[in-house]
Amino acid sequence: MLRKQVSFKLTFVLMALLLIAMCVMPMMAQAQGIPLVNVSGGKGGQQYSMSLQLLGLMTTLTLLPSMLLMMTSFVRIIIVLSILRQALGTAQTPPNTVLVGLALFLTFFIMSPVFESVYKDAVGPYMNANLDFDKALIKAEAPVRDFMMKQTREDDIAMFMQIANRRELDNSSQVPFTTLMPAFITSEIKSAFTIGFLIYIPFVVIDLIVASVLMSMGMMMLSPMIISMPIKLMLFVLIDGWTLLMASLSNSFVF
Repeated sequence: MLRKQVSFKLTFVLMALLLIAMCVMPMMAQAQGIPLVNVSGGKGGQQYSMSLQLLGLMTTLTLLPSMLLMMTSFVRIIIVLSILRQALGTAQTPPNTVLVGLALFLTFFIMSPVFESVYKDAVGPYMNANLDFDKALIKAEAPVRDFMMKQTREDDIAMFMQIANRRELDNSSQVPFTTLMPAFITSEIKSAFTIGFLIYIPFVVIDLIVASVLMSMGMMMLSPMIISMPIKLMLFVLIDGWTLLMASLSNSFVF
């Protein structure tokens, strides 16, 4: 069941990214004057040709799901939402589609300053032919690296630097991207489970209270979940839990 849920989430994210890429790719090709497909007739029939630059761009589409999942706030958000659903005891409510969609759009909201900076400094000038690809890539990396560094614990970076047998660095800008990415993912998982633990505790207390009351009344055959779940849902709605959770998740990221 867990494998099916993870596969469904990745498929949903991949479809969304492919739709976005299909909309953006023709504009980039048109701005650079790159022919998408050239068709020419001849004795041998029709011949199709495609530029290497566009072919490389289409190849990088396979990396977009991993980049979205592992280089943004998506990991922390989806883990916290999954733990919340387990704490409420509502099984498949909200469904996976809702959780992934909510995590995806909340990720876009949180990462909007980073995306705007990348578009302004790198993507825009590159599409207007005012900046080379290599320089645009360096400028696009800077805001993403800055975001990841602010969320990553120093202990995690030091651990991966030690595993890679790299020397101590003078400043954070010297941290290789190949080291920063696993350190960032590790820190995000730690932060997600910390937040999830704090969310889970009140619901566990409610379950314990309901179970104690039922035991004292001699209703041992009645499952505590039948009584505790409506109480947890009612309390979560009364305190405006979704708004508090979204605000807390947004404010948990450092900019």
